[in-house]
This record gives sequence, C-alpha cells and structure tokens, in this order.
Amino acid sequence: MKRDYYEVLGLEKGAGEAEIKKAYRKLAMKYHPDKNPGDKNAEEQFKEAAEAYSVLNDSQKRAQYDQFGHAATDAGAGGFGGGFADFDLSDALRTFMEGFGSSSFDDFFGGGTGSRRRSRGSDLKVTLKLILEEIAEGVTKTIKVNRMDSCDSCNGTGGEKGSMPTRCTSCDGSGQVRQISRSLFGQFVNVGACSNCGGSGEVVSKPCRSCGGDGRRKKLAQIKVNVPAGVAAGNYMTLRGEGNAGPRGSDRGDLVVFFDEKEHKYFTRHGADIITEVEISFSQAALGEKIEVPTLTGSANLTIPAGIQSGQVLRMRSKGLGELRDGRKGDQLVKIQVSTPTKLNSSQKKLFEQLSSTNGRKDKTKVRKLQL
Repeated sequence: MKRDYYEVLGLEKGAGEAEIKKAYRKLAMKYHPDKNPGDKNAEEQFKEAAEAYSVLNDSQKRAQYDQFGHAATDAGAGGFGGGFADFDLSDALRTFMEGFGSSSFDDFFGGGTGSRRRSRGSDLKVTLKLILEEIAEGVTKTIKVNRMDSCDSCNGTGGEKGSMPTRCTSCDGSGQVRQISRSLFGQFVNVGACSNCGGSGEVVSKPCRSCGGDGRRKKLAQIKVNVPAGVAAGNYMTLRGEGNAGPRGSDRGDLVVFFDEKEHKYFTRHGADIITEVEISFSQAALGEKIEVPTLTGSANLTIPAGIQSGQVLRMRSKGLGELRDGRKGDQLVKIQVSTPTKLNSSQKKLFEQLSSTNGRKDKTKVRKLQL
C-alpha cells in the first residue's frame, strides 16, 4: 500500500513550495542510483520520493491529491490526476532532471559525463464528454486521437532502409550539451539535450523520404479510457505513454483526458446526488399514489404520501452517482410540484366548490412569516 506523499517527504500538509523542493532534494541526493549502485532499496526510496514530489510540486495535482488521496493519481485504479500506477526509475530520473537540471548525481556537482537525455514526445490533451448514466457506474470509452506515431517506412529510425546513423559531432554522441557558469556562489553546470541530435547522440545520414528523418508520422489511434464512477467536470486522467511519439524512437509523451458532463434531460447534479422535479395533480397530492419516475438505471416506483405539499422533496436512496473516493452511491432527490388546473368545466368547478368548504365553512386563508 502506498504511503502518504507528505509522509514520504517528511512534510506537513500545508508545506510551501520551497519546503517541498528542499525535502525532495535531500532525499533525492541521499538515494540517487549514482550514489547507491546496485542498491534496490535505495532505488525504491528514490522512486517513492520522486513520485511524491511530482504530485506535490504541481499545484493542480496537489489539489486533486489533497481532495481525493491516491485515487487521484493511481491510473491503474481509474485515477485521474498524475497517473503514477507505473512510475518507474526512468520517470524518477526524469523528475530529478526536471527539478535540478541533471540526470546524474555527479553532474549535479559539476562532474561526470552524464547520460543521454533523448527528446520525449509531447503531451496531448483531449476532452471526453460523459452522460450522467456513465458517470454513475463508471465506463470504458474508446476515443480517437490524432497523434505522432512511428513511421512505417523506417520503423521510427528516421533513416532510409539500410542506412546507419552516425555519431553527433555537436555533443560527441553524449546526447547532451553542458554549459558551465561561474558566480560568487560557485560553479553551476546546466545540462540539456543536444539540439542537433535531439538528445539521441546520433544523426541520420540518409533521412527517410516518408518522414523526412523525424521517424514519426501523423496517425489516428484508438485508445481505451477506463473512467471511474463519480468523476466531475474538470477532473482529468493522465494516460502515460499515450501521447505523441518522440523523434527517432524516443519515449512517448502522455495523454491527458479532461472530463466534461453532458446536460441531462431530467436530472441536475449536486455532488453525488441528482435532483429532478415531478408534477402531480391535486388528487394525487391529497390522496397519495405510487408513481413511476425515471432513474439513471431506467425507472422506479415512488410513493407519494397523502397530503404532500408543493415544494416538498422526496429522497430515493442510492439512486444517485457513485462517490469517487469510496464508491458509495448518492441519492435521487425528487421535488414535488402540485399542478393547479387553469381551465375547469362546470362539473369540475362545482366539485371544487364543494371541496372548498368543510362542514359548511369556507376555507380560511393562512398567512405565515417566510423563513429565509
């Protein structure tokens, strides 16, 4: 079971950005693989710290995590925040690089040769509209996405068939360029991907005619999205490795799926509850009756108690939406509206006149103070 991200970094829930970065830096430097070669426990600690930092250092992901816990970031459990169910060492190293500008422990202190940092494919964002019936139970949807995929002609290498890539002369095959600057505070090393080779350390001598040496072409992909019950407009899910392919076989970006809700014919959403209004007649209100009302799963019987007043709300237990955190069902709330007839024939008028008096006395008008 995953530990709380604040616990991992040794922080209180209200910790600021500087505190988060300082705590992560301390753990990252202690457990970095370059400092602990072959130590699996240190590697796991390094990954755990990087995963926690990736969420808490991002304001949107942190807000989702504070509200929903690990359900917001666990893609394998239908999460919709960071999607860290498969967070591995490469992700942890990339987080370290993005946080401190280096993938290597030695590089962080200005030494060492570093490792290749290949250009990653860009992320994609799509909006998926859902009806309340789908949100109530959760659903698997297949979406179509136009994205960059591996070129079929060169299998993603970017070169013509039979050609071999050559070492990049700009970075001498390292895939990185280093810039050293000095100040009153000491020497700083900034390491970035080589722009000439895109971080691969190699250049294509004979570019593929189909993709121009990029190794990618635009294709339509069909991707399955497992939507958990209870999502709301503005929630999102990150599908790791489903974005654009990187140039010449480098890693894919991510696909971020934002959720939206379609307007429903009968229901308005209020958290996990749904609300609708039912109009009934005077006789139904006075005598009571069992009526059929629509629900998210079809229809159900609702008992109208005798003497119900217009504006009263009846509750249908567990007929609402699933809760995102614990899966419990909300309720369906039915507001009763008693319909007043506008056109009466002579016999109907006579009947209402008879009903308007009890024991020969006319109904009295009652005035009450409105409680706001």
